[in-house]
Amino acid sequence: MSKPAIGFIGLGLMGGAMVGRLQDQGYALTVLGNRDRTYLDPALQRGAAEAKSGKEVAEASDIVMLCMGTSDHVESRMRGPDGVIAGLKPGAVVVDFGTSLPGSTRTLGAEVAAAGGTYLDAPLGRTPSHAKDGLLNIMAAGDKAAFDKVEPVLRDLGENIFQLGDLGAGHTIKLINNFFGMTVANAMAEAFAMADVAGVDRQQMYDVMAAGPLHSGMMDFVKAYGVDGDPNQLAFAIKNAAKDVGYYARMADDAGVDSIMSKGALAALTEARDSGQADDMVSQMVDFYAARFAR
Repeated sequence: MSKPAIGFIGLGLMGGAMVGRLQDQGYALTVLGNRDRTYLDPALQRGAAEAKSGKEVAEASDIVMLCMGTSDHVESRMRGPDGVIAGLKPGAVVVDFGTSLPGSTRTLGAEVAAAGGTYLDAPLGRTPSHAKDGLLNIMAAGDKAAFDKVEPVLRDLGENIFQLGDLGAGHTIKLINNFFGMTVANAMAEAFAMADVAGVDRQQMYDVMAAGPLHSGMMDFVKAYGVDGDPNQLAFAIKNAAKDVGYYARMADDAGVDSIMSKGALAALTEARDSGQADDMVSQMVDFYAARFAR
């Protein structure tokens, strides 16, 4: 069977790696980037076609994939006379791989359905290095028939593919996942900074904590910077962490509940972002807490 034509919008670090993987697997791609051509030009050199608008991407594609930073970015590419919705083929499937607000996802889903297509949310777990090897975790949700249609492509991109139910469930679970992870990361970053204040050795504190039930991958990511000086074990920027925890808090507000635990992590991430650490990795929150304690 011939492979579906794929359109891909958002060739950043993750999206660029995913496009490379799709090209490795023999898919024909139409791509649309932004100002940064770091990953766009290599895709074109390998045979991808470049579109000038979301509409052009959709007109050329059976499946349209988006890997963008915010819900606002996604909405801007989906709507309007040059947007994806305006160019959708009948029966096309749109897949949002970003971390978006579930309410926005469901609204876009209705608009895509009205245009004759189907919208799926499929946020990602793991890193761009996993994407290059087709080893992502993919948290897909939405219409089951549409999921079945695109599942073979998702399996070329991911090791673990989850089908999570109604549209928006993937983004909901991703936001809960990232809230939890960023809260743990901030707690561990503060713990290292508190060790300095209290006059105990960071490595020794980590050894004790890691010997018990607190041990986790996230603890190790923060330790990689806090003890070993390597910020890239968790390649996730503070500005993105602040966005995701902020989305989690908005999701809680939309549900009519008051999130207690997100407040501390969100306040710290936002302050660090706005004070010059936006592009630092999350593990470098250790420096934020250390500087704060030194005031």
